[in-house]
Amino acid sequence: MTDDTSRQLPLVCIFRQGRYLIATIHAALDDGQLTRFQRDLVEQIGREHSDGVIIDLTAVDVLDSFATRTLRNLASMAGLRGASTVMVGIHPDVALAMARLGMHPDIAPTAADLDDGLALLDELTV
Repeated sequence: MTDDTSRQLPLVCIFRQGRYLIATIHAALDDGQLTRFQRDLVEQIGREHSDGVIIDLTAVDVLDSFATRTLRNLASMAGLRGASTVMVGIHPDVALAMARLGMHPDIAPTAADLDDGLALLDELTV
C-alpha cells in the first residue's frame, strides 16, 4: 500500500509563458515561504529577462500585513528589474484586506483572471 499523503504539491509554481513569468500561489504561505518566494521570483525575473509577472492569488483566501507588504515590495522590485506586475484571482475579502493594508492598484494592477492579466500585461509592456 502506497501512502500518497507524502507527495505534496509545491506551494508556489513559477513558469514562463513567452516574455512573462506566471507565479501561482497554491496555499497560504508563512513568512519564511513568502520571503523565499519573493527572492526566487525576483531572481528569476532577472535570469529570464522577463517583461512582466503575473501573481495568481486565486487559491489565497487570507492575506496578513506581512504578506501584503511582501507582495507590494515584490511588485516594486520587479519594476526595478524592468518587469510590470499584475495580480489576478483576488477574492473579495482578500482585496478588502489588501486595500486596508496599503496595497493599491497603482502599485500592482489587478485583473480578474489569467487571461485578463495577460492582456493587461500586453498593454503595459508595449
